[in-house]
Parts: sequence; C-alpha cells; structure tokens
Amino acid sequence: METKPSNPDLDLELLQGYLDSLGKTIVEQMFSLYCQQVEIYLNDIERSQLTDSISGWQEHCHKMKGAAASVGMYQLHGQLKLLEKTDASTDKKAVLLEELRSSNEQAIVAFQHWLESV
Repeated sequence: METKPSNPDLDLELLQGYLDSLGKTIVEQMFSLYCQQVEIYLNDIERSQLTDSISGWQEHCHKMKGAAASVGMYQLHGQLKLLEKTDASTDKKAVLLEELRSSNEQAIVAFQHWLESV
C-alpha cells in the first residue's frame, strides 16, 4: 500500500521534486505560466470544437495535456489523454469541454492549496 500523501489531482512526488530542486519561487512561476497558457489552450480547444476540427481538437488537447503533466496535474493529464483521442460528436465534445474546464479549475485550486501548504 502507498504511504505517501494522497491527492487525486496532483502528482505530489513530482511537485516535491520540483520544490526540492528548483525552489518555491520557480514552482510559483511555473504555476503562474500554466494559468496564463491554459486559457489559450481551452480557447483553442473550444474553437476546434465549434469548427468541428478533429486535428485541431487533438493538437490543442495534446498541448494542454503536456502543460498539465509539467505542473503535476495528474487527474487533468489523464482526462486530456482520453479527450485527445476521442471520436465524439461536436455536441458531445461541447459537454466534454465544459467538464474539462471544471476539472481544470479543480486542479488549479488543488495546486494553490498545495502551494500554500509548503
């Protein structure tokens, strides 16, 4: 059984490694950059959904997936992994996008709480 602190949203081992090797200031900067960039990714994903661009949807989900992984957003990364490959209809993608926005907000809050606790 795992004994490390459990957080379904965050890869705490990765984040602790960042903290130990880079320091809190750099981790805060990484998080700030993610928060700025993720709005662009979400808007690009939405544009792809609205124009029914399968390649655009995949490309932008892939970019956001990488960004989520780089800041240890474990659950969000997994969700994007599935979304990137989905062959859902445009209407279904609209629902998936709203779920993604909600999950992203949840991951940001989880990261903020973690950052405040270290």
